[in-house]
Amino acid sequence: MTSAFDRRLHPVRPDLASSSYQGRVQAQRFVDGNPMRVCRDMLDLRPQPNPEAGIDTQALFGETFTVFETTVEGWAFGQLGTDGYVGWVSDEGLTSWAQPTHRVRALRSYRYPPADLRFPPLGLVSMGSLVTVTGTTTTRDLEYALLDDGSAMVAKHLVPLDHVEADWVRVAEEFLGTPYLWAGRSSLGLDCSALVQMAAQAGGLAVLRDSDMQATDAGDLLEDWQLASLERGDLVFWKGHVAIVQGENRILHANGHTMTVASEPLDAAVVRIAANEYGKITVCRRL
Repeated sequence: MTSAFDRRLHPVRPDLASSSYQGRVQAQRFVDGNPMRVCRDMLDLRPQPNPEAGIDTQALFGETFTVFETTVEGWAFGQLGTDGYVGWVSDEGLTSWAQPTHRVRALRSYRYPPADLRFPPLGLVSMGSLVTVTGTTTTRDLEYALLDDGSAMVAKHLVPLDHVEADWVRVAEEFLGTPYLWAGRSSLGLDCSALVQMAAQAGGLAVLRDSDMQATDAGDLLEDWQLASLERGDLVFWKGHVAIVQGENRILHANGHTMTVASEPLDAAVVRIAANEYGKITVCRRL
């Protein structure tokens, strides 16, 4: 009965399931989750509690991770609040939950021990990370946001949680040159679907994590698309890949060909990808 649920999106196993699934699945036990938050700059999420297992995605600083089980080896099984992704993380990367107030808008920004850029930073957090601001202070004419964990960040690098960018594709364009990283989900390295997800989030659009999920769920399906009819912000999918339309005959994507976030002509990319990578375009969608 549990096999019908995608293990990436449903905290359901034969031996354990979230209490919210009681009556819908069979499991040895049902548990209430304990909401925690990520306290590392990035936290790898894996399909098994094994450091040698591949990485599915990454959780960002301050994001909620609801824990359903912990092991004596230091692993936590749970679900990421931002996009519902399920898996295992190191429990050393989690701390008690607090309501976030702001989101990191800069590509990346440092957290400082006091509110002073001359001090060695505590960490480097990516766009999309969440923080709880308790106050502000100014040091040498630069305003800092004071966080609930005692650290401080440059205030102009943050936006309120309800802030929405008018052009989410412009946010994606800020990632140009960022290294490609399979399963990466930060401005230090990310994959094709993470680029879509993170930029869309800045535009107030909730998008699932993996490209196959996006291909069936993101926005609206374009039934009779032609390359020439695609508009800025449309998504072009291949089996295992996604790109963002920038404008007429131009796409932006994190890709293994350049190993970066790159912009290139759509028609040339279609030919190359069909010949060497993912085959033909499978679907196009509009956010």
